[in-house]
Amino acid sequence: MLELAGIIILGILAQWVAWKFKIPAILPLILIGLLVGPIAAEYLSEDGTKWIEPIWNGTKGLFPGDGLYYFVSLAISIILFEGGLTLKREEIKNVGPVITKLITLGSAITFFGAGIVAHFVFGLGWDLSFLFSGLIIVTGPTVITPILRNIPLKRDISTVLKWEGILIDPIGALVAVLVFEFISVGGGGGFTKTALMEFGKILLFGTTFGFTFAHALAFSINKKLIPHYLLNVVSLSSVLLVFVLSEIFAHESGLLAVVVMGMVLGNGKLKNLKELLYFKESLSVLLISMLFILLSANINIEDLMLLYTWKTAVLFAIVVFIIRPLAVFSSTYKSNLEFKEKLFISWVGPRGIVAAGIASLFGSKLLKQGVEGAEYITPLVL
Repeated sequence: MLELAGIIILGILAQWVAWKFKIPAILPLILIGLLVGPIAAEYLSEDGTKWIEPIWNGTKGLFPGDGLYYFVSLAISIILFEGGLTLKREEIKNVGPVITKLITLGSAITFFGAGIVAHFVFGLGWDLSFLFSGLIIVTGPTVITPILRNIPLKRDISTVLKWEGILIDPIGALVAVLVFEFISVGGGGGFTKTALMEFGKILLFGTTFGFTFAHALAFSINKKLIPHYLLNVVSLSSVLLVFVLSEIFAHESGLLAVVVMGMVLGNGKLKNLKELLYFKESLSVLLISMLFILLSANINIEDLMLLYTWKTAVLFAIVVFIIRPLAVFSSTYKSNLEFKEKLFISWVGPRGIVAAGIASLFGSKLLKQGVEGAEYITPLVL
């Protein structure tokens, strides 16, 4: 009880500190998570235990076994749905092609560029290198949204960053899942056919469930089939239902389904949309606060020590100063954006909770499988 209450209190405190000093909330959240987790275990606790134990010894802690990753998945679905609600078609009249290129061409450049660099700089195998690069394709609304809230920007720039952050999360998750499956099955000629089938299933079930349930929920709200006092909780349960059902039919299609559902509702003639947005925004802030603390607290000090090397600095510098700008400038070629605007977008590429959550899940699974170098995945992405 004390640990759960502590996570919520510390998370909201971190959000206030971020607002007060106008910094991204991810910074104080991760620092608090590291403090109550690996740092407390190594330097502050007499018996070497963490102050907050998300998973301890595999079968103990706040979320033993796979409980943490189930909670992370459900929380991410709510966060991305809230992001989808804010995506309006009229926003992209000037920058639609730029957004399309960023989530296609830009993703490809990041995937292959970061994968090659991770292989040659960090010495990871090609499979783990491309798993890492697949995970860092995403930017994420959990980090982009607070930045946009604190920094006044031109409408086109904020639109590009917001749309990229929300739409690219399912894409990055899909790429990472395909690479993970390739590692798990050991490659092979039959994988390409399997991967294409999985890709098709994810697109089919994700868009179908998201589109169908969005219209069903909108119809129920507009026809007053749902009482006003149940509006928010019914919407919340509908999001979770769509996510879980889509995941059952096609693994990792849930993120796409909730984003599509949010976009359809946000662009439809939905009554009480503002009220729904306020509720989801408050819930997203709470969930983001909890997730970053939990995931960073779950890291061990041995994992952090792996990063104390010049290789980490080189990898970070190449990804931030070369690969990200290359992806952005290639995607914005011949657009109406000015050079300084392109440069600003290049500088804004933080990784959100989707990357952190999937990295933690895949990293732990590959460690259990005994894959060499898997211990680097989670700390490198986080």
